[in-house]
Amino acid sequence: MLSFENQEVEFKQEYVPEIRKEVIAFANASGGTILIGVRKDGAIIGVDDPDAIMLQVAGSLKDSIAPDIMPFVNIKTVEIDGKTVVEINIATGTNRPYYIREKGLKPSGVYVRKGSSSQPMTDEGIREMIIQSGRCSYETSRSMNQDLTFEYFENEMHKRKIAFGRSQMQTLKLIGDDHLYTNLALLLSDQCEVTTKVALFQGTDKAVFRDRKEFSGSILKQLEDVYQFIDLNNKTQASFSGLIRIDKKDYPEEAIREALLNSIVHRDYSFSGSNLINIYDDRIEIVSLGGLVSGLELNSIFLGVSQPRNPNLAAIFYRMMLIESYGTGIGKIQRAYRDNEKKPFFETAKGVFRVTLPNRNEGIQKLSKPRKRLVAVYRQPLASEKEEILSYVAEHKKITRKETEALLNIGTTKAYRILKELSSAGKLHINGSGKNVYYTGE
Repeated sequence: MLSFENQEVEFKQEYVPEIRKEVIAFANASGGTILIGVRKDGAIIGVDDPDAIMLQVAGSLKDSIAPDIMPFVNIKTVEIDGKTVVEINIATGTNRPYYIREKGLKPSGVYVRKGSSSQPMTDEGIREMIIQSGRCSYETSRSMNQDLTFEYFENEMHKRKIAFGRSQMQTLKLIGDDHLYTNLALLLSDQCEVTTKVALFQGTDKAVFRDRKEFSGSILKQLEDVYQFIDLNNKTQASFSGLIRIDKKDYPEEAIREALLNSIVHRDYSFSGSNLINIYDDRIEIVSLGGLVSGLELNSIFLGVSQPRNPNLAAIFYRMMLIESYGTGIGKIQRAYRDNEKKPFFETAKGVFRVTLPNRNEGIQKLSKPRKRLVAVYRQPLASEKEEILSYVAEHKKITRKETEALLNIGTTKAYRILKELSSAGKLHINGSGKNVYYTGE
């Protein structure tokens, strides 16, 4: 009779498919041995057909466990007290965590040895094991969700005429050396777990909410949706120089774009919180988690120094022509406010980085409103504005939002609303995305 089960030894009276849980638990811990043909009390009963059992064990482990665990498993027969026992020796795996393929990287599929039993791991424990065993960054670590789709990302790649298939996904680091999806793939997938929360406040504090939205899906989709939401609330203020009307948006489009891109490319996705954007009457605050990369100070970024926390994500954004080069975003934001008294503000604290974009028109709105009302007296009715847009499209084949603003002498928000109404009515079709959107006729 053998001693009782412990941290390194597990007894099985006979083969059962659930033996894979114990194998996974040992491989995810310090290794161990499973003896088939031994009762829980240590009594040796042996097995009748050891060859058949060894084949069953090998087949089950090979087919049902990922990543491949077989290099760390040795299956053999031993004689104990004159009886044949199947002995399975499991070494600590080098590609942990191992999991039941059909369950995936979740507590129901990942086990670790604790004392004399095999316990399911927590989500946090799984995440920590991935990082520790691979000693890799978040974006190159194995995704806990392997059921991913890439409809939005694939469409964006096709719009840019960039090939997208499994080989390209491996090149772009969406698929790791273990042939499984990485966290980078998770971020770009339709199942991305990170969201972006946008709050619109009345006044200059958080006392009164005017609107709040939470955007989900691929981070590329979030980028587009958030930009459009901010753009709808980016009012245009009119002023005059003699007889010439000059329109100026509250916030430079380039500054918004670069601040959003920076918040996505440089944030630390190992934090589970959402990207945060707060819109007040006098400013926009864009908050990303993670702070500055270790070794950099706030002054460093003003010198053009850049150390991407997510270099593979940055490389994809560069390939998609969303960013030009590393270290240029902050400079672009500053240059967008070059001719303004109010300047953008950058601040960092432990685990967080915030960009504040001031409203360029705050404080001069009261002077401009009477002139805007005077101009509106001579503006054509909405029906005629739509007819003018359709006539323009018939002649030029397409129209952009900026061309609409110039054609009708209106602001961005109204131009977007009219174009959207025409699109919803089937009079126009939307083409492209982001800053490249244009509209064509029926």
